[in-house]
Amino acid sequence: MSRLNINNLTNENEDGSPRISGISTFSSTAFLEAPKGTTAQRPENVAPGMIRFNTDSGHLEYYTGEFWDEVLVANNTLDGGNRGMIAGGGNGTDTIDDIEYVTISTLGNGQFFGNLTLGLRRNMGSVASSTRAVFAGGANVNGSAGQTANIEFVTFSSTGNSTDFGADLTIAKRNIGCSSNSTRGLFAGGYTSSPTNLDFASIDYITMASTGVAAQDFGDLHREHKDPHSVSSSTRALFAGGGTVPGSVQTNRIDYVTISTLGDAQDFGDLNAVYVGVTPVGNSTRGIFAGGAQSSTLSNVIQFVTIASTGDTQDFGDLIETRMFGGGCSSSTRGVIYSGSDSGGSTRRAIEYITISTTGSASDFGDTFTSGGLGLLGNGCSNGHGGL
Repeated sequence: MSRLNINNLTNENEDGSPRISGISTFSSTAFLEAPKGTTAQRPENVAPGMIRFNTDSGHLEYYTGEFWDEVLVANNTLDGGNRGMIAGGGNGTDTIDDIEYVTISTLGNGQFFGNLTLGLRRNMGSVASSTRAVFAGGANVNGSAGQTANIEFVTFSSTGNSTDFGADLTIAKRNIGCSSNSTRGLFAGGYTSSPTNLDFASIDYITMASTGVAAQDFGDLHREHKDPHSVSSSTRALFAGGGTVPGSVQTNRIDYVTISTLGDAQDFGDLNAVYVGVTPVGNSTRGIFAGGAQSSTLSNVIQFVTIASTGDTQDFGDLIETRMFGGGCSSSTRGVIYSGSDSGGSTRRAIEYITISTTGSASDFGDTFTSGGLGLLGNGCSNGHGGL
């Protein structure tokens, strides 16, 4: 066997790595430094399989032949799989403070995790890192006590009640669109019902590991509205659908932002119809939007997009039950659609799931721990979502 010892190797223009052919084995106790740069510095006209380190996302990525995608890293498994988390909720008359969880790779009913410590709430926003789930905003008991700006969190690997984050959103609001990568959580849109109905376009952001640091302004959605439901990769967050409270104007537009930057959202494409209350799930490649309602008519339609591209949704399949405002949680392979409600506010107890990389109708997963279901949830979260 021949041995070649090299300390540094570049090409003559220093604009990329040279191509080395014929080497079948590489061994070292040190490291191999990959080419690196920001998302904006991604090279053009590259061949499929080319690898680089993205300094924005902190992940290795490779070129598929169509777009740059992340190299899959080890999952944060608990009980043999990623953990999905659902907090709060309610129906037309009651609001709860339960936190439930499921192991996404299995089938079965939800299990009790603990309670929210900052009061009964529904229509919260939730974001997650690989270790921590963060819940923000929401409405108090039946919405009659108004909205809150409170933020609280739990650690995925434990069970127990939530802990105050020690800082708040920039404004009290409910029905928030939420997304995150491994470090930063975004809270977009939403509305307040008191003292008057008011919708928001603003996007807040937090660093999930930094308790005690208040949310800061990120930018704005394309317009003021509530319920912009979100999916994400490590670089991009998509906010889909939603509507206004004054005037009840609904939208099918999908906005997107680059999570590591600041700025206003841009147009990604459209849902296949005007929806509110869709349930979002997805991995780093594909974003999926399930169910929802057009005016007061519930839908069982599931639709999807490729997050790295732009364009309108395509048909994926159907839910078993029509529902709106379910909680979505995902691993890299499976999306779980958790509870939700009908157009009258009565809750769905059933949990369904899909395999993200395929297309087809949903299958039965189990039932919620809470006997009445969780109803108007907003977003769920997990330690295996597409932004990690």
